[in-house]
Amino acid sequence: MTAALLDPHEHDETGIAELALESVVVFDPQRKVRYWNPAAERLFGWPALTVHGAELTELSPSPADEKHAWSRLLQEGWWQGRVGRRARGGGIVFADVRRHLRYDATGEHRDIVEFARPVTADIPQAAGEPIADRMMAASWEIDISPASEILARITARAGVADQPELDNLHCRLVEASRIVEVNERSARLVGGNRGRALMAGQSVAAFWPLASRAILGELIVEALGNDDGGQCRRQLASDGILRDPLVGVWRAGAGRPGHLFIAVNGAADDDRSYLFLRASEARYRKLIDYMPIALWQVDASHMGKIYAGLRADGIVDFERYLEEHPDLVDHAAASVPVTDVNRRAIELVGGAGMPDLIRPVGYLFDASPDSLRRVMIGRFTGRKNYSELMKLRTLDGRVLDVRFSVTYPEPRLELDTTIFSIEDVTDRLRMETQLRQLQADFSHAARVSMLGELASSIAHEVNQPLAAIVTNAETSLRWLARDEPDIDKVEQLTARIAASARRADDIVQRVRGMAVKQAPDPVELALNEIVQESLLFVRHEVEMRSVRVTTSCARGLPSVIGDRIQLQQVIVNMLINAVQAVEGCDEPRREIAIATATDDRGDLLFTVGDRGPGIAPDHLDRIFEGFFTTKAGGMGIGLALCRSIVAAHGGEVSASNRPGGGAEFRVVLPRAGSFAAVADIAGGASGPFAAQA
Repeated sequence: MTAALLDPHEHDETGIAELALESVVVFDPQRKVRYWNPAAERLFGWPALTVHGAELTELSPSPADEKHAWSRLLQEGWWQGRVGRRARGGGIVFADVRRHLRYDATGEHRDIVEFARPVTADIPQAAGEPIADRMMAASWEIDISPASEILARITARAGVADQPELDNLHCRLVEASRIVEVNERSARLVGGNRGRALMAGQSVAAFWPLASRAILGELIVEALGNDDGGQCRRQLASDGILRDPLVGVWRAGAGRPGHLFIAVNGAADDDRSYLFLRASEARYRKLIDYMPIALWQVDASHMGKIYAGLRADGIVDFERYLEEHPDLVDHAAASVPVTDVNRRAIELVGGAGMPDLIRPVGYLFDASPDSLRRVMIGRFTGRKNYSELMKLRTLDGRVLDVRFSVTYPEPRLELDTTIFSIEDVTDRLRMETQLRQLQADFSHAARVSMLGELASSIAHEVNQPLAAIVTNAETSLRWLARDEPDIDKVEQLTARIAASARRADDIVQRVRGMAVKQAPDPVELALNEIVQESLLFVRHEVEMRSVRVTTSCARGLPSVIGDRIQLQQVIVNMLINAVQAVEGCDEPRREIAIATATDDRGDLLFTVGDRGPGIAPDHLDRIFEGFFTTKAGGMGIGLALCRSIVAAHGGEVSASNRPGGGAEFRVVLPRAGSFAAVADIAGGASGPFAAQA
């Protein structure tokens, strides 16, 4: 409780005194209270928070006697006797006390420790319950200065306003009042994860039960109007925190204008003991501390107030507001404190210990400043959580790829405790990049191999425009060789030569695009155009084998986001398979049907069917497996790559046998703008198009 009032090296001693059945009070050499244990609270009635810093004679009905006893103590090093002390509830409490003077290492007076028991009776033994929680009041020191306008209105409306109006004013009084300090029990009962230090400066209403705020406001007004500075009390109904709590409010004294003390006495409204709760908390902390993921706890309460003020001012587009006021991001980086971390967090950033990380959160966003901006936008817009990949610069200078996640606080539940979790994904992303590169190399090799199968078709396609160029050039020469050259005819022939050259160039560029290793280029494409371009690759194969191709391309199809070369590779591969499937059939059955359409969800559908022998039933489940093939000289990589490419585009591929004989392959691709398409292809460095294809 009040151990924090002492120096760090005294914490162990005061921790023991917290459990003592005897009153223990520590004074400094100037007779001011430095420590006041729970038994002293029970004996004299004053919460420790209210007497800290008080001079001994202020608590005594006989200041002269206290000064005399103090002189004897300083002369002899100890003193024993009976003293009277003012009680919080009025009257005087008499106690038998022993005082001991302690010295520091230099021989100077360090402090005076006082032990006291009541004169009338011994303090009873604790019945299996720790004395600290049983005897100690939940104590508050509050500042009502910010509520001066509300107090003035309450005074003006006294005797005039009806009860609902007064209740509203009293609630507003509690909301405007600010916490100066609380003791350990108050923090434990209503402070959630925050602790005493983080409650300071907050509104009293943020921690006081809603049902009794109006009553607290009334007590504050009564205490301010009490000329003798006495205590105003009220018994409250059980509120789920304490059973039948007794609340007392009184002025802090002339030295603290505008400040009041609040003491709440009552047993915790929970059948579990405080030791049980502390043990549970310790188990929880141990679990968190040894979790394999790095965790940061931060206190963004003051940013919550800023956000509330901006909303009150009508700010809705917070992203735009940050663009116009980038200093707010800098303010958050420099002022939002880290309040706790676990072991993995210290290891991840290369810290020597927890103190290296307990500072403003800005160091987490040094390498990715825009990430903090997005975190702030998530909080302002009311999201429960947010996650992204970002760069993290460690304390020892390394730069890591991490998955950063934030869990925002629930209003009035976690009291602005925000949790950051950071997972190091550097090795995973590096491995994924290597795997994508291997897949891209594999895909490129398959395309080159496929072009080898189409060598005769490619030669035939290129030969046609070249032959046309030769024919038109020879004809032009003959027209030019005449006695009267026909310039108009030569001009026409030259135009044909240029057109044939462009056609040959288009064929070469298509082949080159399929053969050259290049970075994928996901753009908005028309599926029907890709199908027509793919047919040009296999046209000679189709004509040479007397295969009929029927196409049914739906009009008005939505576009698709993808890489042109990769999608051509999928369609060409399936067309080649279909041609090979029907080349052994009788000529009337050498037929391939190609169609494009949309499915029930509005996504794009491409099908290619043949009238060949079909797929054996036991092969259907394995047809897309790598290195599975039914061809004598096949490698079994074509359809596996087709499935991989389609999956990278957010789509699906399947195979089945047609009722009338033959096989059918179906490819479904998400339309442009749909989630599946954007999520995979727009993934940047971690998306399927990050590697060379």
